[in-house]
Amino acid sequence: MLFCTIILTVVSIALGLCLGSTQVSPADFISAALAGDITDPAYRIVVHSRLPRVLGALLAGSALAVSGAILQAVLQNPLASPNIIGVNSGAGLMVLLCSAFLPAHPALLPFSAFLGALATAMVIFALAMGPGVSRITLVLTGIAISSILGSGMNCIMILYPDAYIGASTFLVGGLSGLTLKGLNFPVIYIIVGLILAMLLRRDMNIISLGTETARSLGMSVNLVRFLLIFTSAVLAGAAVSFAGLIGFVGLIVPHAIRFLIGNDNQFLVPASAFGGAAFVIICDLISRIAFAPYEIPVGILLSFIGGPFFIYLIIHNRRGNHD
Repeated sequence: MLFCTIILTVVSIALGLCLGSTQVSPADFISAALAGDITDPAYRIVVHSRLPRVLGALLAGSALAVSGAILQAVLQNPLASPNIIGVNSGAGLMVLLCSAFLPAHPALLPFSAFLGALATAMVIFALAMGPGVSRITLVLTGIAISSILGSGMNCIMILYPDAYIGASTFLVGGLSGLTLKGLNFPVIYIIVGLILAMLLRRDMNIISLGTETARSLGMSVNLVRFLLIFTSAVLAGAAVSFAGLIGFVGLIVPHAIRFLIGNDNQFLVPASAFGGAAFVIICDLISRIAFAPYEIPVGILLSFIGGPFFIYLIIHNRRGNHD
């Protein structure tokens, strides 16, 4: 199954580069690239328009999916994901603050999103360390934090309406207009975060057994939890810094992969990375061609998919608790 997710990612990359309002065959692009003809329409479409989007979707999908898998393991809650516990809202609030008070520095928007996501994740970490905090209480607290941060975002948009103009695309969540230069900052953080997640896979398995069991096995639970949540925040913050507030990737993909290969994080984490990349690339492709010549942001499509899935998980878990 891990091999299948890799193949699916490769196929989705090829489809993302070739399909669109104007179809480009691989042969046309390869011939133009080998000839060095940068004025060829096929070359310009792929390199300047589709390649940044596909790379952005690959990075964002893998980062958000692994971030969700980490949160679900650390918090021992299947409903945990970056957008559910408020990480996305924290990034959105910081982006609006930056747009409102530093409008002359749009280059700071990705960094402000990263800081907002990291700060929110640290608040969730502090709450997770509290005594007697149940799994459902933590998720409900995250939803409450999202509501508070969302109110702050609405307040800024009312008081500083120009801030929304500079951040409208970010708040919806989309990959249109993305450039290769815009990926220079987040790609480093995502690579580092994915490496950390791969190195901590065994610890995720142990911590999923419960706090007492992990301590009995000699694990420093608080330290490992901090490292895992920090890694999750780095991945989510770096992803939303250029892709905007796209949600539910960290909820849908780990559950789908878990259904296929089981709960062993040694396989779940890398499979989620490839599965998340393929999922976002395909969703972005659908958002580009489903209503051509019009295009909808991929964040809207993911919300249409993720909302019903979240409701299904709530109902499924409630039935499981009753059983």
